[in-house]
Amino acid sequence: MSLKLNTKYVESFLPEDSLNGIRPEVEKAHESLCSGTGEGSSFTGWLTLPETYDRDEFSRIKAAAAKIKKDSDVLLVIGIGGSYLGARAVIEFIKSQNYNLLRKGAPEIYFTGNSISSASINELIEILGDKDFSINVISKSGTTTEPAVAFRIFRELLVKKYGEAEAARRIYATTDGSRGTLKELSDLKGYTTFVVPDNVGGRYSVLTPVGLLPIATACIDIDALMEGAREAMHDLSERDVCRNDCCRYAAIRNLLYRSGKKIEMLVSYEPAFTMMNEWFKQLFGESEGKGGKGLMPASAIFSTDLHSIGQYIQQGERDLFETVVIFNEPKSDITIDLEENDYDGLNFLAGKKLSYVNSKAFEGTVLAHTDGNVPNIILEAERMDEHNLGYLIYFFEKSCAVSGYILGINPFNQPGVESYKKNMFALLGKPGYDDRKDELEKRLGIR
Repeated sequence: MSLKLNTKYVESFLPEDSLNGIRPEVEKAHESLCSGTGEGSSFTGWLTLPETYDRDEFSRIKAAAAKIKKDSDVLLVIGIGGSYLGARAVIEFIKSQNYNLLRKGAPEIYFTGNSISSASINELIEILGDKDFSINVISKSGTTTEPAVAFRIFRELLVKKYGEAEAARRIYATTDGSRGTLKELSDLKGYTTFVVPDNVGGRYSVLTPVGLLPIATACIDIDALMEGAREAMHDLSERDVCRNDCCRYAAIRNLLYRSGKKIEMLVSYEPAFTMMNEWFKQLFGESEGKGGKGLMPASAIFSTDLHSIGQYIQQGERDLFETVVIFNEPKSDITIDLEENDYDGLNFLAGKKLSYVNSKAFEGTVLAHTDGNVPNIILEAERMDEHNLGYLIYFFEKSCAVSGYILGINPFNQPGVESYKKNMFALLGKPGYDDRKDELEKRLGIR
């Protein structure tokens, strides 16, 4: 397998024979997911996506990416939540957090439409300057406030720069296949369109056109990414908890939750994993946080964050556990040289690879944290490449879905997300919502 689950540092925190005790629940959850009988099953298209994806659209994605690389200095990706987190996470993981500085043969890629910050939008307009750019707008409906506002602003900028016809050739809309505001606009204007599958929710959509167009534009091998996910799909199909690592991970998470652990920290020792942490938090937070249930997903990059929240992890409230993702091979390495005067006292490291030092930081930390009563689940991958990442993405997606069913919730909806939108629309005076404006303003002390 491309990913190994190591439970050595969590087993002592689990009640004796508890995995056998929870096994019937896990197997039932897995069966509900795979048979399509569980709640929200109309959004489980990602389960077979690594084999059933549309090959023709896949080819169109590659062609569009090639065109963008040829005619654009910048690609603006406009989307929020699952419409941007997955793509950005993959690009930074495979390429670099400094992608825009280190890119070769590919355009700069900026993500916008994920906030309503005027400063952020104006900064991006300044970055664009006189550069040639294209837009990939990603929205199922086309009316989600944050990306819709950004698209209006940057579409006008594109039209002003190129005119209507050329602007239309530089806009790529990833949206619903048959309906919605963005789909109607795309058909009217002649934008190139890609389909957000009806049976795949936003946070599970990174391996659909939602994520694949920006990823391909960054010169990342999307075939290898899908192949890694396909391998995971087959490896993780086993019903037996003891032989299916994603089910075992889901089981352990729920056992720790029942024992009083309320926070799961996803940890890596590679800064390039930072946005994968953010993707993970949306995946698990939106999927599990319902009905007063669910682990709070948090994250850290070590050893960096050991110098900020490390004290809390070691000796704070004992309501958390860590899931640590490690990679056996670094992308690149550095050997520490011998210094004649040893001013910094580091000659004991001379001749050692920096990756070796990083591995010892991991080993020292996992021992310290487990001594401090913080259980550690270890996920071990071979290298930081497309194949291994595709596998890891599928692993987390399936673990999340199984875990949600164990919790007894629908892991594919997000009803709570609408609450802030309704209040914001009312306060802005949007037709259909403005009947509550006076009430909300009084509560805020505006009136």
